[in-house]
Amino acid sequence: MKKILLVGSAHPLRGGIATLNERLAVELQKKGYEVEILSFSLQYPDFLFPGTSQYTADPAPAGIKIKSLLNSINPINWFSVAYQYKKQNFDWIIFRFWMPFLSPCLGTVARILGQNSKSKIIAITDNVLPHEKRLGDHLLIGYFLSACSGFVAMSRSVLEEINFFEPQKPKCYSPHPLYDHYGEKISKSEARKRLNLAENEKYVLFFGLIRQYKGLDLLIEALGQEKVRKQNIKLIVAGEPYENWDKYAKQITDLGLENSLIAHLHFIDADQIPNYFCAADLVVQPYKTASQSGVSQVAYHFEVPILVTNVGGLAEIVPHGKVGYAVEPKVEAIAESILDFFENNRASEFEANLKEEKKRFEWSKMIETLEKLLSED
Repeated sequence: MKKILLVGSAHPLRGGIATLNERLAVELQKKGYEVEILSFSLQYPDFLFPGTSQYTADPAPAGIKIKSLLNSINPINWFSVAYQYKKQNFDWIIFRFWMPFLSPCLGTVARILGQNSKSKIIAITDNVLPHEKRLGDHLLIGYFLSACSGFVAMSRSVLEEINFFEPQKPKCYSPHPLYDHYGEKISKSEARKRLNLAENEKYVLFFGLIRQYKGLDLLIEALGQEKVRKQNIKLIVAGEPYENWDKYAKQITDLGLENSLIAHLHFIDADQIPNYFCAADLVVQPYKTASQSGVSQVAYHFEVPILVTNVGGLAEIVPHGKVGYAVEPKVEAIAESILDFFENNRASEFEANLKEEKKRFEWSKMIETLEKLLSED
């Protein structure tokens, strides 16, 4: 039985990175591997974290070994933890990489673990180049990537970015798997009842952390277009602002959309996620930049049509006109797609296609990719 170490966020840390790591550990264990997650005791210093909390109130996932030991800003800790794990002779070590800030910590740990000739080290890369760029990013990224022997990218755009830094090393594309652990789909009527929403309204959902690059302003502007306004569409915004909400509030007021907004401006706990997705007619991700998105994979699981912008790898996930829309990140394009969806009653067609299309994102495909890469000499 091979021993696998996953290095990255996990419970009690919250968010998509932790969620995927925990889900990945479960799938690897199903295949007969012995798996441990090495997570952070301190992931981000409070002054660098824009949200209310880095921690979840959800219970710890059952059956997963998680040790929260890494301190992202303490070099003494990096060496101490890495030498401790080096002695354990893991066969495969899988790092999660998503931002340059963590490169010194993860790159140092990877180098020390790599001194054990038995251990093969690869990285699953959510992002290489960050959405919000800073001076020194390239040096930090190169420091981490050079410590790995191979890479899995969850979008082709990220695969190209890896190739810029490490053209010779093996790398594979495997799309972001489904987030299929949030429970079964519930009826739209029941979901709306749980959220105290009117049953017969039209709802679009913007879900997740609110950051400038996610383009909520584009969606609000699109809904303010006169031709869209006539549809009486309601916008559900469900997620915690990582920036000042005031600019969005002003935009909503200026457009006269106060009665069209349902704002739940807090981190959405796991047990509430089915309610939001199952209540929505259409999930909209009007991002200005992106790599891939876990939000799309939740929508796939609950079989809710999706509108994404054609940035990063989003259009790879959402084939235009089949399960939703992939359009340019422009107000007019977003508005026209929302109009098309409601005026031409696309829901039943898209929902039928979602049932088939989501098979592309089964977890078995990610596991097969990892096994192939890790088994190469």
